[in-house]
Amino acid sequence: MRIEVLNTGTELLLGSVLNTHLQFLAQALFPLGLRIQRQVTVPDGAAIREAVAETFGRADVVLITGGLGPTTDDITREAVAELLGLELIHDETVMAAIERRFARRGLTMSPRNRRQAQRPAGATVLHNPYGTAPGLYLPAQPHGTTTTPHIFLLPGPPRELQPMVTDQVLPLLEKLMPARPAVEMRMVRVAGLGESAVEELVGQQLLALELELGYCARPGEVDLRTIGAPDVLARAERIIIEKLGPHIVSHDQRPLEKVLVDLLTERGETLACAESCTGGLLANRITNVPGASAVFLAGYVTYANAVKTSALGVDSALIEADGAVSEPVAAAMAEGARLKAGADYALATTGIAGPSGGSEEKPVGTVFIALAGKFGATVVEQHRFPTDRQTFKDLVTLTAFNLLRRQLTPR
Repeated sequence: MRIEVLNTGTELLLGSVLNTHLQFLAQALFPLGLRIQRQVTVPDGAAIREAVAETFGRADVVLITGGLGPTTDDITREAVAELLGLELIHDETVMAAIERRFARRGLTMSPRNRRQAQRPAGATVLHNPYGTAPGLYLPAQPHGTTTTPHIFLLPGPPRELQPMVTDQVLPLLEKLMPARPAVEMRMVRVAGLGESAVEELVGQQLLALELELGYCARPGEVDLRTIGAPDVLARAERIIIEKLGPHIVSHDQRPLEKVLVDLLTERGETLACAESCTGGLLANRITNVPGASAVFLAGYVTYANAVKTSALGVDSALIEADGAVSEPVAAAMAEGARLKAGADYALATTGIAGPSGGSEEKPVGTVFIALAGKFGATVVEQHRFPTDRQTFKDLVTLTAFNLLRRQLTPR
């Protein structure tokens, strides 16, 4: 079944509103065995009619988002009705639902809201308990020398669209679908390897299984996507574990910080962080995970050398002798944070984010990452990430987290 998404709204093309519909719709449709083939975004106005017309004969289903509100720029309903040659009918049941919503909220309804009670003749109303704009479903029908797709008109706000899709659109689509073979998607998150390295290790073996294979790379991480029959995916998983095992972060798309919080929670252990060049990003990402309060004790952002000494107890003579960006100072920062917070583990980062501040011995991008813990001697790794400041901080944070993950999951 060929599915297309048509997002309407000038605000999307101006960048005023982030378009999150594709991600939600794609994830909602996949368990039914459905894939989105094309997405188009058009401004309010005549472009809507043209974009819908272009799908005739090409798509089996079109999901149209936005343009169902009460204002003059909300014309999706009218554009589709005109294109299909359908009369707009005032629906008293919809009107009553809109009036009840305004009454419950103690608001005065504008006369323009009456437009939202109109539906093209033959359309099924998709009720909207979270807003005043009902959705609409128009079944496929002959149109000249071709056939229209099944057309779904959906409200623009995600808080209204998402429950409507889950509760009403998906059951309708399931009834429209022909019998299909069982297909699943699995995602493995890998850290510490580049996209080309991952492909070199597993690509040819996985493709030989006749499955669909894809890669999505981010700084320091790669998502490896496999799609196919369950038995084929089971064989693929064995290959992935054999070849990539130490680098696998998760099999369920959990980010690295979530994996760490889960591991520490299971072990009943705690973490502290001492940060210089990452400026609190380690603590920020850890505390973005629900439940982090059970395992994360403290974060120290010791950007200035004097504060490394006063807050963490790093010997100023050590900083003078080796420099703030050095293996001994990174180790002392981690050990100081662990001691002060009373944590089982502590991570520390100290580096040169740039664009200035580097030297021949320690060029821009140099970083030392330390992990102190009850396992024994403090571990320190030196890396170089010559990139922009934000990407540098992201890479250092991910590398630090991965250092701790490897310690918590020895192989």
